[in-house]
Amino acid sequence: MKIRISCLFSFGLVLTLPLVAQVKTEVPDLVPGAKPVTVEHIKVHGASLEGNLEGDAVDREVIVFLPAGYAANKNKRYPVVYALHGYSIGAQQWTQEIHVPQTIEGAFAQGAQDMIVVLPDSKTVHNGSMYSSSVTTGDFEQFIARDLVAYIDAHYRTIPRRSSRGLVGHSMGGYGASRIGMKHPDVFGSLYIMSPCCLSARGAGPTPPNQANDKALENVKTPADSASLPFGLRAQLASAAAWSPNPKKPPLYLDLATENGVVRQDVLAKWAANAPLAFVDQYIGNLRRYKAIAMDVGDQDGLRVDAGKLHDVLDNNGIANTFQIYPGTHTSAVSVRFQNFVMPFFSKNLCAGDKCQ
Repeated sequence: MKIRISCLFSFGLVLTLPLVAQVKTEVPDLVPGAKPVTVEHIKVHGASLEGNLEGDAVDREVIVFLPAGYAANKNKRYPVVYALHGYSIGAQQWTQEIHVPQTIEGAFAQGAQDMIVVLPDSKTVHNGSMYSSSVTTGDFEQFIARDLVAYIDAHYRTIPRRSSRGLVGHSMGGYGASRIGMKHPDVFGSLYIMSPCCLSARGAGPTPPNQANDKALENVKTPADSASLPFGLRAQLASAAAWSPNPKKPPLYLDLATENGVVRQDVLAKWAANAPLAFVDQYIGNLRRYKAIAMDVGDQDGLRVDAGKLHDVLDNNGIANTFQIYPGTHTSAVSVRFQNFVMPFFSKNLCAGDKCQ
């Protein structure tokens, strides 16, 4: 089903960078009568991240939100929503952008069923893991789908079934929800994809290549060097670390899309192989297993075109899904969407009873 609130579909400026920054978001009004949830800051060991060449943390910060009745109802078990942050931020800043716990509390007060909400941190040396599998960054795809889920099931009163697990993400997290969702329908039962980045193959940048940018990237030798780069160049390093790792190329252990002023088509091919619009056809059977799939994007977001293409692929294959284009930019309404759309979506579609399959 396609819900279009706006008809602003001009292609506009073509994005040459693989990621879009996240900024301040609108705050929904407080909901009267909302009860406070419990917030726990924990660390989860990522066996899938061990030995990563980049030196990224293996013990990852995770923020867990427990519904108001969790402590008192000792025998009750709960569905779980896993929420993935975007590029250049971590779990803590993600809480500020989606204004949790306020939006979680507001959703519960408005009738959403009690759920556990989990925000894992996937920030890396170059500011983002892309939720991908790489010897350079570690296997963040498996960390989310296996290590994290196993830990939460072992340490909290969850309903440990796919039908009671939801996966949502925004921007880079939307890419992660797409990628992980397609590959792990045995783990999750419902998907919500918010303003996903990186769905289609990206080029190396301007043609001819920007020599100053190429030189700046090639001069990066330490994490400190990376930290001093502008957003777009740092995002290219993150993409390369995730999608074109090279264990024989210290100190960064990655191949860039340009080398000595020449575009490397072999690297671009690796990046393209990690684009969901390129590999979605391999996972149509997996996507059919989901009870519900939803996607949204702002009408002023340059990512809306690719989001629409993914929706069309699902529609063309007869996979039930909802797609909404709402008034807003890439980030402006994300917290309102989280409270009023994401949480109710999972409340409706995640199994919370004793007969969950």
